[in-house]
Amino acid sequence: MTRLKARTVPPRIQWQLEQQGLHPLLARIYAARGIQTRNELDYALKHLLSPTLLTHADQAATLLADAIEAAAKILIVADYDCDGATACAVGIRALRALCVDSGAVVDYLVPNRFTYGYGLTPEIVDLAATLTPDLIVTVDNGIASIEGVARANELGIATLITDHHLPADEMPAADCIVNPNQPGCEFPSKSMAGVGVMFYVMLALRAELRERGWFADGGTRREPNLAALLDLVALGTVADVVKLDRNNRILVDQGLRRMREGKLSPGLRAIFRAAGRDPAKATSLDLGFIVGPRLNAAGRLADMSLGIECLISDDEGRALNIAQQLDALNRERKDIESGMQDQALSHLESIDTSHGAGIALFDPLWHQGVVGILASRIKDKQHRPVFVFARGETNDNGAVIKGSGRSIPGLHLRDALDLVSKRAPGLLLRFGGHAMAAGVTILEADFRRFRELFAQIAGELLSPADLTRTLDTDGPLEASYFSLATARLLENEVWGQGFPAPLFEDEFVVESQRILKEKHLKLRLRKGEQRLEAIQFNFSVTPGNTLRAAFRLAINEYQGVQTPQLMIEHIELLK
Repeated sequence: MTRLKARTVPPRIQWQLEQQGLHPLLARIYAARGIQTRNELDYALKHLLSPTLLTHADQAATLLADAIEAAAKILIVADYDCDGATACAVGIRALRALCVDSGAVVDYLVPNRFTYGYGLTPEIVDLAATLTPDLIVTVDNGIASIEGVARANELGIATLITDHHLPADEMPAADCIVNPNQPGCEFPSKSMAGVGVMFYVMLALRAELRERGWFADGGTRREPNLAALLDLVALGTVADVVKLDRNNRILVDQGLRRMREGKLSPGLRAIFRAAGRDPAKATSLDLGFIVGPRLNAAGRLADMSLGIECLISDDEGRALNIAQQLDALNRERKDIESGMQDQALSHLESIDTSHGAGIALFDPLWHQGVVGILASRIKDKQHRPVFVFARGETNDNGAVIKGSGRSIPGLHLRDALDLVSKRAPGLLLRFGGHAMAAGVTILEADFRRFRELFAQIAGELLSPADLTRTLDTDGPLEASYFSLATARLLENEVWGQGFPAPLFEDEFVVESQRILKEKHLKLRLRKGEQRLEAIQFNFSVTPGNTLRAAFRLAINEYQGVQTPQLMIEHIELLK
């Protein structure tokens, strides 16, 4: 069941925002999202939180500056998602620009997720050791890599952990850890993505080198403009679905501005081109649903080094060639996902979800790289926390399966896994993650046990109200705002996790309807004297003569002609 609920709009705040010059519609929308003054929407770079506030960023800068001056080998160990890829690219681009003529060597390693798993494991450290690094820098991983850091210490390799994931009770014995979520860190923005953390470390490193007079010799050592990396920071931040607090909104806004001005990296420009999108019209939705998935496809189906190479290449032709490969991988990912989703729905028919608060699914033929997306799709469809498993390697105790989970509001997924591990010691071989997304590895023989225990714990932690899907809306959209101008106005703002794009609701008369590609519902709706085109992707309900819809106002472009269109998220049938 889905319930529509209009957000509360404080009238005095809305009035104040209008008086400060904000568009009346934006004033209403922003007031409902807790914005008090227009100053909070000033996303100039000068309002970014200072790197000096990020615990150990100064120590990381010292460690890196010493390595550069010593002509050391610096190896970035990346994660295999879009956040990890962009964080790695930011590190590679910044470090190589900062260590010109130093003799230092900067390289990266992104392990195969299916062979080495997640994080800086001892096996990954051994692989990295073949490249003889003096310093390993992790991006978007490492906070839980106790054994891997211990292995690096054994081999005499220094380690710098940059991460944003929640730490466990024990921290790795690294030379330095930068993570806004580590104990004792009072950095105000706890929601930075891994790419944001790496960007801040690079800002601190540039300041440290400046202090050392690194750029004062008048030679080839020129102080780089790190703002040139904000397109990558914006992409990783949006794609990792972290909460867009003000600091993150500044990063995203500044990155989008650079894209629209044509000041983006060749690799990112190539991905836009391969996707048939114009970066001059880039929006946060483009980053989350067009560009991000193409990079993620490399990590899911192949090797994320393909995505990283695209992002660090300055050769336009090579970048476009890689971007086209990424586009092909994304199409393959969609095909695999579609088949798995059909199978998953078949599995669900044998499960009584009305009494189960948590769902776990496994099929021996499913692809490891797509289980996270499938979990997200099933979660959206069933409004239940979901884990989806695929086969991994085989160890001494038998076949291993790896699961990816997605949650709903009310259940912190990593905490739920922690409770599973305490009630059934040894059941979970590995686990980690966030409130809304997590990963777990178990033996295939233990799947039934995990499924039952996870459902039990989810039932204990979720209230009946949590199991009813609530769509928060911004109420009706006034008739005069069903226009291209309004759609453009809304598209140009920064929206994302924790700061959602406007979603409106209203009743309409259905004048016509047809089905496209056997799964999308195309509608012509009437509201008063207005007639509106609308579409709902992957629809599940066929409406009658009238309906109530939750919708977003968007732009449909066909043969060069743009028209406003309602993107329907939910339909309630009326008599």
